[in-house]
Amino acid sequence: MSEINQDYIEKLFVNYAKINTRSNDRSQTVPTTPGQVELAKQVTADLKQLGVDEVKFDESNGYVTATLPSNSDKPITALGFIAHLDTADFSADHVKPQIHPDYDGQDIVLNEAKHIVLKVGEFPNLKKFVGQRLITTDGTTLLGADDKAGVAALFGALAYLLQNPTVEHGPIRVAFGPDEEIGRGAKRFDAKSFGTNFAYTLDNGQPGQLEYETFNASEASIEVEGTAVHPGDAYGLMVNAVTIANEIVSSLPKDEVPEKSRDHDGFILVNHFCGTVAHASLNLIIRDFDTPRFHQKETLLKAIVNKINERFKEPRVTLKLTEQYQNIGDEIRKNPYIVNLALDAYRSIGLKPDIQPFRGGTDGNAITAKGIPTPNLFNGGDNFHGPYEFVTTKAMALTAKTIVAIAQEHVRQFGHHNNQKL
Repeated sequence: MSEINQDYIEKLFVNYAKINTRSNDRSQTVPTTPGQVELAKQVTADLKQLGVDEVKFDESNGYVTATLPSNSDKPITALGFIAHLDTADFSADHVKPQIHPDYDGQDIVLNEAKHIVLKVGEFPNLKKFVGQRLITTDGTTLLGADDKAGVAALFGALAYLLQNPTVEHGPIRVAFGPDEEIGRGAKRFDAKSFGTNFAYTLDNGQPGQLEYETFNASEASIEVEGTAVHPGDAYGLMVNAVTIANEIVSSLPKDEVPEKSRDHDGFILVNHFCGTVAHASLNLIIRDFDTPRFHQKETLLKAIVNKINERFKEPRVTLKLTEQYQNIGDEIRKNPYIVNLALDAYRSIGLKPDIQPFRGGTDGNAITAKGIPTPNLFNGGDNFHGPYEFVTTKAMALTAKTIVAIAQEHVRQFGHHNNQKL
């Protein structure tokens, strides 16, 4: 396999990083911010310049899609690859990417005037990238490697396949979507017109990582109605909403909290709590990889609320549970070819597979729910969502190389599906 064009990937990434695409969960537009429209239009133009087919910017859902036609005589089904355009809820104005051409493994002064330093002692993963072209910010914004590294890497793979027509591949569908960080974009994804049986997101992660499990997730909104009277006359009359809210919190499992959870552990997080004697509000999130245990957590919360309400003539506590997303692993385990294909591709280019549970959600949750099982690969970045975010050009190129390897492996395996269990 000849080399991926790293200069091309780096140039695209730097250009894309400079566009403020921070999403906004308070906005009702599609996408939620104008910067995402700006980047979507730029991606559209760059895809057309690259020479792929069926390039489309759908203003109704904010997605840019395109097709690289098959160059194989075999009737191979289409592969899908998806990256997102928006960035997280952190300063993204005037992003100034800084390139460190031959990183020496030492601390990096990001901003001398503001005394902002990227320290190896705090971020030991930096040692893995000695000698590479490391890209950071000036320490005042995020970088946007989540997920502009995935966007640039996907372009790098398409460019490679177009420039190397002897590399056999089937049809490849690509999508670049908005508002992943606030969980809205993929809910509008047009799965039917995308036309693939499965796909891969190119979100966070180091080379070799593969995530085909995510949390099941729901949000619990609890409102507590109290009765406020003068404390001097409160006997038998006052009902303190704060006291009831505290009772709810104290009834939750003490060890099933984020700060005591890792790997496949689930949790219940009290995300917000405010109140007075008259009224209290709680916001909780419930997470678990295991679907039965996830529902047990929801059932426990309902039981806690019901037990409190039984003490009063009229209910004092209302609970609203909203399902946010489901574990993609439940569906992907029914289709092991998807994961095994990626693992075989990793090994074919010398990547050691590192299967990880994704302790969160991706666009793959909503897309899987729409009938396209979609695990997550990686984009090569690190320290996402903050001023110490970084990525290397080589890591993005390795993501591109992985995409190409999956396309090649799909040609080799199609019709002889590698369906051993996960």
